[in-house]
Amino acid sequence: MRKTLLLALSLIIMPAAHAALPQAVADEPLPSLAPMLKQVTPAVVNVLVKGKGKGQVQHPFFNDPNFRQFFGDRVPEREVRGLGSGVIVDAKQGLVLTNHHVIAQADEIKIRLADDRELDAELVGSDPDSDVAVLRIPAKNLTAVEIGNSDKLEVGDFVVAIGNPFGLRQTVTSGIVSAKGRSGLGNRYENFIQTDASINRGNSGGALVDLRGRLVGINTAIISTSGGSVGIGFAIPIKLAMSVMDQIVEHGSVKRGMLGVIGQDLTPELAKAFGLDAARGAVVARVLEDSAAAEAGLKSGDIITKVDDQEIRNFDALRNAIGLYREGDKVKIDYLRDGERMSVKLALGKSTMVGSGSVDHPRLRGATLSDLPEDHPLAEQLEGGVLVEEVERASPAAEAGLRPGDVITSVNRKPVESLAALNELLENSAEDAQLLLHLNRGQGALFLLLR
Repeated sequence: MRKTLLLALSLIIMPAAHAALPQAVADEPLPSLAPMLKQVTPAVVNVLVKGKGKGQVQHPFFNDPNFRQFFGDRVPEREVRGLGSGVIVDAKQGLVLTNHHVIAQADEIKIRLADDRELDAELVGSDPDSDVAVLRIPAKNLTAVEIGNSDKLEVGDFVVAIGNPFGLRQTVTSGIVSAKGRSGLGNRYENFIQTDASINRGNSGGALVDLRGRLVGINTAIISTSGGSVGIGFAIPIKLAMSVMDQIVEHGSVKRGMLGVIGQDLTPELAKAFGLDAARGAVVARVLEDSAAAEAGLKSGDIITKVDDQEIRNFDALRNAIGLYREGDKVKIDYLRDGERMSVKLALGKSTMVGSGSVDHPRLRGATLSDLPEDHPLAEQLEGGVLVEEVERASPAAEAGLRPGDVITSVNRKPVESLAALNELLENSAEDAQLLLHLNRGQGALFLLLR
């Protein structure tokens, strides 16, 4: 009986001892991402930022009456610390790509490499419109990632996200490309790669690579109700990020070319009205005077279908395609006019802001403002407005909560259609009077009280 019991136990236990996966099947090694990751992970770095912030994060005791009696309505200055990720894309020059929002409030930036070296980083420049920033570190014993072709990515391709989520260094997650050409996250130039590879807080600026270890995107954002990954993450295509980087390195800023049209998506209803079968393209609603489009003969009602043989699905796709080119670059525009296919080659004009300047008001000092450009995404919806171009750190405007990209549409419930109108309104108000601003921010709107 005892021998029978021991035999039965051994039959139960023995299979468990062999439950681990074998190293090979039929003499073929099991697939693994480890060899590729050993080549790529040394190029993915920690970005550590430190700065001073005011008014961006409300103090937890701000609503306490005793706190407010002591500090008043001013939110005290507090140290801002942040963690993000970055990717070494040029080892010889020590260039690192990351997100603009990772370093936006930084007074001090450090890079921690995979080998634990910690280096001071120089901000070469950044572009809030695309959320791309370029850093430089000492070019010594660095490893750069191979650059891939984001245009060749297809939905269903496997990708790997590498970064430092929640401060956990060198974390790797995998998934697939779940969509392409996503927009609506608040940047002016958006053509995001969507992936279900887990991207979490701290992954911003990290690498999205294909299975050959080639960089195809810079991880930048997630959609989440909890702050953690729910399988919807977004990356900036590397083609866009590298185009921005090249201009920042060369000029210190981005000098985008301008086509000079205001337009909208070609919807099925509009396509039917134009007598077209397809519903893909960007409808030209207006051509700006003295623009590249005007000189090339484009007219209201034209439907742009391609830019340099790249298909244009909608007006966002047109803006993103043009945003890759520099001022003076020549591009081929394919379009439909009265159902007839036409094309023209033109040189893109200069993208300029009109009426740019500052406002001499104590509550708005530190902000650079301009008239809302006619090619701004909100220009069709709004009857004018004032664009917040830049906000100096630790300035009264920053303390008040203004952000670059905000569009001011009214002050104290009085509409402002231009920078001149705003200045006139402020001249007639007392310097110590509170200002109630109505802003358009990203896809939403809000009131901001300055007092």
